[in-house]
Amino acid sequence: MKNQLSDMIEVFTAEYSLICKIAGYKKPYISLMDGITMGFGLGLSGHGRYRVITERTVLAMPENGIGLFPDVGFSYIAAHSPGEGSVGSYLGMTGRRISTPSDALFVGLGTHYVPSGKLGSLKEAILSADISKDPHQHIQATLSNYSGDPESESHLKMLLPQIESAFSASKSVKETIEELKKYQQSTEASVSEWANEALQGLEKGAPFSLYLTHKYFSKVAGAKGKNNNTMSKLNGVMKTEYRIALRSALRNDFTEGVRAVLIDKDQNPKWKPASLDDVDETEVDALFKPLSPELEELNV
Repeated sequence: MKNQLSDMIEVFTAEYSLICKIAGYKKPYISLMDGITMGFGLGLSGHGRYRVITERTVLAMPENGIGLFPDVGFSYIAAHSPGEGSVGSYLGMTGRRISTPSDALFVGLGTHYVPSGKLGSLKEAILSADISKDPHQHIQATLSNYSGDPESESHLKMLLPQIESAFSASKSVKETIEELKKYQQSTEASVSEWANEALQGLEKGAPFSLYLTHKYFSKVAGAKGKNNNTMSKLNGVMKTEYRIALRSALRNDFTEGVRAVLIDKDQNPKWKPASLDDVDETEVDALFKPLSPELEELNV
């Protein structure tokens, strides 16, 4: 256990400190997300100023499915998503993949859409740009020259009323599930299909992880714009997240999730607790508390 904790401290300290540095970086930080960008890949990309997506981009945070929770500051990104953070909460809780440029732009995970065929030319233009005086002005102009509007409408934008209703911070996980079951009966095919997919995503998550994700994302969304709340800033979010991550990574669910999904691949994890009814709220709350004196808090 001690060695495992030491490893977790090293990993999470490195990851979370880097995320904070990326978010506050003064020079232009450009992410080219041309392909699968999940987990820490999204952490490295999603907090930079310029986030280029292509038609091949696939974005997701599927950590609930391995008994952890969507970390790497995704709660902060989610809080700034449409629907007062409900769209980000939906993505974090269900692990849904975003695979269209229009949805990536709508959520705010991407800032510019550039067809993959133009990436080579874009890279050359960026590398040859004169950034000696006003680097951001030149980078913005270069990205504008190569970027455009996606061909299709955002599917998530059309579903925003349903997402806001089902995944609002005021609803519990159980209430979200009940709301989705109602939407399953919708006469609109797009709505019923969306509800089905959302429920399937929730079913894959560990009950404890779902409860934790909902509580955590709601806290961060509620802190947005409140300067007296430490979680209104990314650094404050990451300090809290560090506490949650260290403790979550030592729980049995994480070990079992990794076994079932990544090692044995039987896709049949035995979660503890096994249902939402069995989740102990005090155990979830304990993850947010300051670390014990012998452990250092994240210094960012």
